[in-house]
Amino acid sequence: MVTIRCKDATFTNIQAVIFDKDGTLANSELFLRNLAHRRSRLIDAQIPGVQEPLLMAFGVEGDRINPAGMMAVGSRRDSEIAAAAYIAETGRDWIEALNMAHSAFIEADRSMPRKADHTPFFEAGRELLQTLTAAGLKLGILSADTTPGVKDFSDRYQLEPYFQLQMGSDEGYSKPDPALLQEACRRLAVKPEATLVVGDSQADIQMARAANVAGCIGVTWGWTSPFALEADVLAGLFSDIQIAIAQTPVQ
Repeated sequence: MVTIRCKDATFTNIQAVIFDKDGTLANSELFLRNLAHRRSRLIDAQIPGVQEPLLMAFGVEGDRINPAGMMAVGSRRDSEIAAAAYIAETGRDWIEALNMAHSAFIEADRSMPRKADHTPFFEAGRELLQTLTAAGLKLGILSADTTPGVKDFSDRYQLEPYFQLQMGSDEGYSKPDPALLQEACRRLAVKPEATLVVGDSQADIQMARAANVAGCIGVTWGWTSPFALEADVLAGLFSDIQIAIAQTPVQ
């Protein structure tokens, strides 16, 4: 059991820490903005006039991403459905609209074939991961990205030694459904009440609270736009999260 402190908040009897990826472990803002522009341009080429409404729906505000917007916290499927809704408003049948959105998203992917190359790991976090691992904690990544995307990111930045779980939102649940976090805890063989969640979005916080975890730390280092999080405590630096007490179980 480990006690973790973040500023004036203390979390006791922790066995596992589950991190969000984009905006928490990965610097994803520029990539997400470029991807949103690419997707909207491809759809606009077929249906002129929808680019700006699509960017607004995706959460792109000028040269910034809304940290609480769809590109930041939604799944790929969420974005495809939102794009399809705008397409359907032009009179297309729903299945046709879904197919058009899906095809545009696939084409946009081809311009940036490996997301991990464009979403670098926040290297300041490596020391924290090393510290948490040395304390005997189980660590996981739980992301709105796909599981292959999570694993590719982990592989690209040599994070496998730290994480026993690398899980996306493409396996039946998506944030903020607490079932997603409960399944992550099950795979780590820990109870939610012994798990601490670290994330950068209200979806992370809502999911954590609904799953009755030990606590949730909201992080603000991943975005240039200011935003509010209703977490137990906010961390502006990885170093704000510290091991207070590490207790070795009696064998």
